[in-house]
Amino acid sequence: MKLKLFIFGFLTILGFAARAQTPSSESEPINNGLETAVFAGGCFWCIEADFEKLDGVAEAVSGYAGGYKNYPTYKEVSRGGTGHLEVIEVRYHPDTVSYRDLVHYFFRHVDPTDAGGQFCDRGESYETAIFVKSESERNIAEAVKADAATALNTSIVTPIIDLNTFWEAEDYHQDYYKKNPLRYAYYRRSCGRDARVRSIWEK
Repeated sequence: MKLKLFIFGFLTILGFAARAQTPSSESEPINNGLETAVFAGGCFWCIEADFEKLDGVAEAVSGYAGGYKNYPTYKEVSRGGTGHLEVIEVRYHPDTVSYRDLVHYFFRHVDPTDAGGQFCDRGESYETAIFVKSESERNIAEAVKADAATALNTSIVTPIIDLNTFWEAEDYHQDYYKKNPLRYAYYRRSCGRDARVRSIWEK
């Protein structure tokens, strides 16, 4: 009996791990008429929380993209050297919010002039980027990026990159701001994210 319970528990853990690191490609179908967009905006807890406030967004899922390593873990990505950035996959209703709207919203919730990370989080995994799945998305992203550069009267360092694979992050990262509201609020405030965004965009 103990052996059966052990085997069942082991298989359950393996199944959980596989679900936590399931890749999502550009050809994967989206249910309920949803489409997806992938953005890197520093800490994925924060950018996930920002996008889930936007009308027309069904959910935002934290993950990794841009690197070469399959099945990346948070420890590997945060340590550096994988090429992956912390990202979110935004799952949205295109009849309510457009891709252009999403890109515009993204730029105004990050510091697109910072090439070394975002706010208190430094290093390659915290850099900004827009990951595109088609030439149409690239054209829109380029146009909105140019508008942002004009609005700020400065260069925008956020690159626009072809999406290869989105790797979903571990389960404990998903909806972190809901699961740990006090810790999240303290982190976001201490990191100076909102203050910096206001100082850039309120001008």
